[in-house]
Amino acid sequence: MGRLIRGTSKNARFFIADTTDIVQKAMDIHGYDVYSGDIFGKFCTLAVLMGATLKGKDKLTLRTDTDGYIRNIIVNSDSNGNIKGYLVNQSEGEVKSLGKGIMRIIKDMGLKEPYTAIADIDYSKLANDISYYFYHSEQVPTVIAFAMEFTNDNRVLCAGAYMVQLLPFAEEEFITKLERKIEAIRPMNELMKGGMSLEKIANLLYDDMDTEDDSLVEEYQILEEKEVKYECDCNSDRFYRGLLTLGKEELQKILDEEGEIETECQFCGKKYKFEKKDFDEILKK
Repeated sequence: MGRLIRGTSKNARFFIADTTDIVQKAMDIHGYDVYSGDIFGKFCTLAVLMGATLKGKDKLTLRTDTDGYIRNIIVNSDSNGNIKGYLVNQSEGEVKSLGKGIMRIIKDMGLKEPYTAIADIDYSKLANDISYYFYHSEQVPTVIAFAMEFTNDNRVLCAGAYMVQLLPFAEEEFITKLERKIEAIRPMNELMKGGMSLEKIANLLYDDMDTEDDSLVEEYQILEEKEVKYECDCNSDRFYRGLLTLGKEELQKILDEEGEIETECQFCGKKYKFEKKDFDEILKK
């Protein structure tokens, strides 16, 4: 389980997450190397933060299409703190170069068509690109900082992030002091390795963040604290319905050649097997 807190103040709202256990579970499922895990872990964390902005049954998908060693990343999240994802690498023989390309942010809010935004992405400066996206696509000035570090035996030492977003009509003085504070505090991974809780990180961000009067500190309130987790909602019926889209002839051909059909979930690695008898009604038509 990971953990997230979100809160607000007069001038901003913030989201802070510890995703160490989430990223470790993803690594255990997929077996990614540390190089891939570093990028994938940050996108898992980003999905947690952005998922916390959703409401009700809204869902979010982050998808990248890039060059370099990692070609595609797909991560899903929802408002309840559940995430799942996977990535596609180039062949093992390729040089492990950081990729550049585009990221699609797809929000399913129950409308006829999901909302989709496209942003340029460069894995080597992910935080800057995310801030740029929020500012130019959603008109929300945003500061985001990631933590992602592994042990010598390739276990996840720490993973997480904080994201601060300015509210409309935020005071210029607050903006200036926030920028100075971000520059002054230690990197997020060092804060987490030092044992600092999410609540203490929030306090650190706001400490001495006074606005109009130097004797007053900007007060903030934590609105929510919840568990977040890597959770796949796949099931046999979903894969069965997917196989039906192959059509009667293709199903018959596969079953004649293989005797059964085995499918595997890309998100969690769970396998589902189907035999000819499972399709009797369809094949007899």
